Amino acid sequence: MAEREIPIKTAHLFAILHQKLIELLSSLSTDDWNKPTVARLWTVKDVAAHLLDTNVRAISASQNFTEPPPSAPINSYADLVDFLNGLNATWVQAMKRVSPQLLTGFLETTGKQHAEVMASLNPFAQAQYSVAWAGEEQSLNWFHVAREYTEKFHHQQQIRDAVGKPGIMTAELFYPCLDTFMQGLPHAYRDIEADTGALIKIDVAGEIGGAWFLNRIPGKWVLGKTAVSTPDVIVTLSPDTAWKVFTKAIAPQLAIDVSKISGNFNLGENLFNMVAVMA
Repeated sequence: MAEREIPIKTAHLFAILHQKLIELLSSLSTDDWNKPTVARLWTVKDVAAHLLDTNVRAISASQNFTEPPPSAPINSYADLVDFLNGLNATWVQAMKRVSPQLLTGFLETTGKQHAEVMASLNPFAQAQYSVAWAGEEQSLNWFHVAREYTEKFHHQQQIRDAVGKPGIMTAELFYPCLDTFMQGLPHAYRDIEADTGALIKIDVAGEIGGAWFLNRIPGKWVLGKTAVSTPDVIVTLSPDTAWKVFTKAIAPQLAIDVSKISGNFNLGENLFNMVAVMA
């Protein structure tokens, strides 16, 4: 029996991304740590602190540790977002008491463990946490791991963007992140009506980008990488705009202004409202 193919392979990339993060943080000046980022009110140090939180929570979960339940019931997606935002804010606030050097040391140690945890998961077993922004109530581990990878990628990119240090916008590291983001498109378009057979092409320009196609079939939209007909609209955006759009780091209208929509504008513009993070 042939081995089952993992739709998006990311587990092997965590160690690479981790090493680049430690090299980046070790190169920062005191001023760099305090610079603002596109993550709203978070500085570079705050984003780094959040990255540590993701490590700690995943490692703890792998050790059969169960986090305390929410103090209020979670009855909606908005409730879940509010709960997670509260957790994130509490952690970041506490980490303001920790020096950048100590924070980097914590990240160096836990980042290696986190990469091992991600690699240890059975890709086709049910994940502990679903990928809610893609509309899933249950997810397989390969998608959970890919979602975790997008977190690691885009938060590190936020830091690099803030301090002007490139390094991870490469085909090897960016394309899997982008491919994972795109999995949320059918859910983002769930309320957009169109004739059966309507086709949207999403083109992220350049060698590190790619093309995706969103096809309307009876009752829903499906994502693919092959055109089944002539697209009704082609949405073209740069890699820099793409990661910022899907992580709510740029206003939708500004992203539209620096991108290109050829064809049915109304069908294409909804792409810029999709958010592939819990926000």
